[in-house]
Amino acid sequence: MPHSDPDHPSTKRLKLHGAQKHTPSLKKGSAIFAPFRTIGLVSPTSVPFASIPLGKTTFQVTTSVGRALQTYDLKRGLNLVFVTRPQTPADITATYAWKERIYAAWGDARNGEPQGIWAFQRGRKVAELQLPSDLDQPIRQILIFGSWIVACALTRVEVWKSDSLEHYTTIFSSAAQQGANELTGGVCNMPTFLNKIFVGRADGWVEIWNVSTGKLIYTILPPSPDYGSVTCMEPTPALSLLAISYSAGPLVIQNVLTDKPVLRVNAGTEEAPVTTISFRSDGRGAGQDGRKDGVMATATSLGGDVTFWDLNKGGRVMGVLRSAHNPPSNTGPAVRGGISKIEFLPGQPVIMTSGLDNSLKSWIFDESPFSPVPRILHMRSGHAAPVSCLQFLPSDFDGAESGNKWLLSAGKDRSLWGWSLRRDGQSTELSQGSIRKKAKKIGILAAGSLGHGPTTTLDDLKAPEITCIASSLNRDGGMGAMPGKQMVWDKGNDKTRPSNAEVSATTGWESVVTAHKDDPWARTWFWGRKKAGRWAFKTGDGENVSTVSISQCGTFALVGSVGGSIDVYNMQSGRHKQRFPSRLTPAQLRLVKLQQLKTLDKVNQLQTRSRTSFTPGTGRHTAAVTGLVIDPLNQTVISCSLDGKIKFWDFVTGNLIDEINWAPMAKITGCRYHPGNDLIAFSCDDHCVRVVDIETRHTIRELWGCRDDINDFTFSNDGRWIVAASQDSVIRVWDLPTSHLIDAFRLERPCTALAFSASGEYLAGATDGDLGVHIWTNRTMFRHVPTRQISEKEIAAVANPTASGEGGEGILEAAFEEDVPEEDDTVSAPVVDQLSRDMMTLSLVPKSRWQTLLHIDLIKQRNKPKEAPKAPEKAPFFLPSVGTNPLGKDLEVAKDPTDEARSRITMLDRSRAEQLFTKKLLAGRSSGNYDDFIEHLKSLSPSTADLELRSLSMGESDDEEESNELLHFIRALTSRLVARRDYELTQAWMTVFLRLHFDLVMNSPALLRELARWREHEAREKERLDALVGYCGGVVGFLRSPRT
Repeated sequence: MPHSDPDHPSTKRLKLHGAQKHTPSLKKGSAIFAPFRTIGLVSPTSVPFASIPLGKTTFQVTTSVGRALQTYDLKRGLNLVFVTRPQTPADITATYAWKERIYAAWGDARNGEPQGIWAFQRGRKVAELQLPSDLDQPIRQILIFGSWIVACALTRVEVWKSDSLEHYTTIFSSAAQQGANELTGGVCNMPTFLNKIFVGRADGWVEIWNVSTGKLIYTILPPSPDYGSVTCMEPTPALSLLAISYSAGPLVIQNVLTDKPVLRVNAGTEEAPVTTISFRSDGRGAGQDGRKDGVMATATSLGGDVTFWDLNKGGRVMGVLRSAHNPPSNTGPAVRGGISKIEFLPGQPVIMTSGLDNSLKSWIFDESPFSPVPRILHMRSGHAAPVSCLQFLPSDFDGAESGNKWLLSAGKDRSLWGWSLRRDGQSTELSQGSIRKKAKKIGILAAGSLGHGPTTTLDDLKAPEITCIASSLNRDGGMGAMPGKQMVWDKGNDKTRPSNAEVSATTGWESVVTAHKDDPWARTWFWGRKKAGRWAFKTGDGENVSTVSISQCGTFALVGSVGGSIDVYNMQSGRHKQRFPSRLTPAQLRLVKLQQLKTLDKVNQLQTRSRTSFTPGTGRHTAAVTGLVIDPLNQTVISCSLDGKIKFWDFVTGNLIDEINWAPMAKITGCRYHPGNDLIAFSCDDHCVRVVDIETRHTIRELWGCRDDINDFTFSNDGRWIVAASQDSVIRVWDLPTSHLIDAFRLERPCTALAFSASGEYLAGATDGDLGVHIWTNRTMFRHVPTRQISEKEIAAVANPTASGEGGEGILEAAFEEDVPEEDDTVSAPVVDQLSRDMMTLSLVPKSRWQTLLHIDLIKQRNKPKEAPKAPEKAPFFLPSVGTNPLGKDLEVAKDPTDEARSRITMLDRSRAEQLFTKKLLAGRSSGNYDDFIEHLKSLSPSTADLELRSLSMGESDDEEESNELLHFIRALTSRLVARRDYELTQAWMTVFLRLHFDLVMNSPALLRELARWREHEAREKERLDALVGYCGGVVGFLRSPRT
């Protein structure tokens, strides 16, 4: 413990101001988990992306993910290069890329949020624009041209100087009837129109303003009052031509100089007007051979298609890129869709599209052979709907790192994703086959399918929404699994299924099984090939699948249904292997009847009372199966159901072995298994998590605390914790050995799915309504967390991890953050030195310490240097020697002449007299209590204790009892024997003492008398201990004897 006033230089930086006293009520977050980041977000908002050329080689595209911006490099395949920090205080509403900077507007004063415009460069904030104090409208669009920065709000336009970032003026739209002056079409500028902006209004007018003078120059009226409001404006490559789309559907290309329409097409409908327009600028793409200029692309936020127009000869539709993005779902806002922006890259045959389905795509036009519709070039996307279930991939063998790298997630958008926690560009969606080819066969993507409407979707060709995931990589063959073209989810008869056992045994087979909503088929997936598997497994009773599981060897898949059936399939061949309970043959049925007759005998009835037996072929669940587990040895299958029963089945015979019945007390909604400790946990509808030991089949823990339904729960990697997420938005952590609730934190919305990584580094969670997956790091990888019980009052509300990682902590940062002292409400157990005076106790000193003391001479001899230390080599002449005076002068230290007359032995005795060791020994002689001396001796290192024992002296005074340290040392050891404490230390110290001072003891009668007294107590204790050990050994031998 450091002294308050040290007399030597401190080797560490001292904390001058102590931390304030921390109380549980001031808890600000989780004690175990630290927020890290959010993955899976690409373009989840309606804010259009911003693109800018980077030299002559590539383009950078920036999207909004809420309160941060993500920048992708097109040349690198849309790899993520920057994520902006710090986060904006509110959601971003508009973005614009200009030169090396990205400008972002954020906030909405109508919701009480602050507002602002920040400028970012290479992911860092570099500037901020000052907004007018009277601005109470959100900024919808930013435009930068020349020396002006223009921001468009609902009914006003703000102007800044681009060089000084000073606010210049505010332009208010012309007064009109209520709502007519709203700027629905945004703002744009045109080449050669100096200081001019074009503003689209809700009444269909397009106003031309001079931002330098702040005056209205001209107003372009719509061709007809029925056209509605302006929805979008875009300047064409031809000078003085402006494309204007209206809410009623028509799109007009207007000559601004003459105020006359040049071209008019019906690009949209009243239900789905055009909201984004772009023109191709590389001079190709139109005409029959694609060598003419004049290509326009249009899209709507209410659909997922992109329409391409040839503007030559009056304009015509060249082609329709069907389902470029998912359209809005007809069932509700759960599945997002629609196109937010399309843009042709300048001078390139490439078009960028972003959608509300959380995706960013680049498409390229082929020149030979010419195609009016582009093909996909690059794509970055994520879930288009909230995530429904999560699972970390297990390790394929001991020591593999895949269990900590890959995270599987399934969403309500019918997709299955694999997320890489190390490199964002490796994340990918598992393919479900050639969806677009299937769509072409049925006519969805045909040229004449324009009459189907703008919301044609490909989602109907995908598998239904995934509700459960099971995986095992022990049989996964990686990229080489089952080479060649394979069938996808074959639903044929089991007997006719083709299977090549030799190929699959060499290369491996599927490793993932999924259950789907309102569907009787479970489906397999190749993880290594990132694609759909060969088999689709049907439930035995034809009801919908409720849960799936996979054996740890990766060979067998278990499928449970809402009707209560359980079936086992072979993953290699896809054939049915077993059902629970098994179907009896006629011979087995006759044998069962004979056994039933035998039970009528009284003798057999007495024998069967002691054990529970189940008739083969019986025991089927009467409600939906909610969980399936197979043990690592493929011997026992455990199932749970909404009927409140847990059943143990024999894997080979399919017969019921044992059963635990919690009905009608609770219904079981899910189960999780940890093979390391052989425990299985069950979540119940009474908001309790119950833990069962598979070996004894008894309930060992009941974990209460959830205030609402349990959405998901999981074991920690070492099986010590259970982490549960409930509908009350709280994630709770229980410690299994103590049954204590050791941590809990409240999120903004309920957590719907949880997963714990195999290495214990990460906890993944999905919250209700969010498209991304939140990642927390585990602080206990490098820190100790107390397992004290916490109360509901200590649960604090925390924010979700962010996409930028701001405010998050990596594993090392979370481990080495400053510890905040907290009050410990636990009741500490009283410290008892000795339970009973009749017991001989040992010390708590490590065994290695007193054993080293016994052999200290041998250790010193072994560690003795073999050679004398050598003098260091002389340094070069221009370097001063260490320890010399830098001034080159030798200063002599004045010496006291009396010091030379002093004896070195006298000085040593005088210093020894003041040592703590001697003081405590003599203090024990005066008081008769040597406890302090013994505790001090126990705290010494072996070398220090050996030196102190060697330094004991006989004394020089006539009164030998006063100064004889050897005598008092023997009395101290004797008192320890009388107290029956520190038995092994007393023996070790006496051995060393006699070895060092044997000659002095033999010549002193007083020492011999005291040593005889010590010997008497030692012999008495030795005989007593021998008798007790012999008695205990006899009792143990009697209990272990097979005769007893």
